[in-house]
Amino acid sequence: METSNGSSRTDFILLGFSDQPQLERIISAVVFIFYVVTLVGNTTIILVSYLDAQLHTPMYFFLSNLSFVDLCYATSIIPQMLVNLWGPKKSITYGGCVLQFFFALDFAATECLLLTVMAYDRYAAVCQPLHYTVIMHPQLCQRMVLTAWMGGLGSALIVCSLTLKLPRCGHRKVDNFLCEMPALIKMACVYSKVIEIVVFVFGTVLLLVPLSLILISYGVITHVVIRIRSTSRWQKILNTCGSHLTVVTLFYGPAIYMYLKPQHITYQNEGKFLALFYTIVTPSLNPLIYTLRNKDVKSAVKRQLGIANC
Repeated sequence: METSNGSSRTDFILLGFSDQPQLERIISAVVFIFYVVTLVGNTTIILVSYLDAQLHTPMYFFLSNLSFVDLCYATSIIPQMLVNLWGPKKSITYGGCVLQFFFALDFAATECLLLTVMAYDRYAAVCQPLHYTVIMHPQLCQRMVLTAWMGGLGSALIVCSLTLKLPRCGHRKVDNFLCEMPALIKMACVYSKVIEIVVFVFGTVLLLVPLSLILISYGVITHVVIRIRSTSRWQKILNTCGSHLTVVTLFYGPAIYMYLKPQHITYQNEGKFLALFYTIVTPSLNPLIYTLRNKDVKSAVKRQLGIANC
């Protein structure tokens, strides 16, 4: 495929911390461990949510979709990252870079929308308990998940197509472990006001708007929880809502910082450490947060293990 800058046929070089090989060996071990935890933890939640009849509720339907997104997101990035960390070559083909960029952005945008849907589910469960099953009926849940997936796909198509059209003037070195928008924008040999506006709009629509809806939902939930006198129900609400809020904080914090600051402002190695956090740490912590704080999930895991041991 021809491009205006003639660089589509050339492999890219993912620099990472190639100037510090000893640090790369440590990072590779950490990445591998976190990836195994991500695979085991998220697969466990998906299987338990599917196999255990007591978890056939909207909350765990959304949670299993979130786990699937995390699995896909980590797998779209980490295997290539490990290959580059372990081997002398740090290259990735142009096609591989495009696919990694597209799928990582797609899954990240989908997760933004899924976390918003999950906040609405918690609002309905806490604030409208008598009408919860009517409000969150299966057809609505499926439509909300489909909307999240389609919204992520559409966002990725728009942002990727605009980012990849930027002229690179033969630049091949990506100053990160992965092909992502800030690193690819830095490769451009011209400053593009259009792409900065697109990034800002993208960040506002997929980060600030969903986060605002999440905070509004929890503002209403907090108002209702304060008036609850039942200690057991109060603790159950705090456990489920606390898990979701923790995941929201881990996901939105780095994402807002990376995508809503001016793209031409950067600091040495800052983006690389943030990339390590939201590509390997967050997907592995999500299932741990939900299983450690949620008695229903822990009980379901024990039931399924008991069945397996019979």
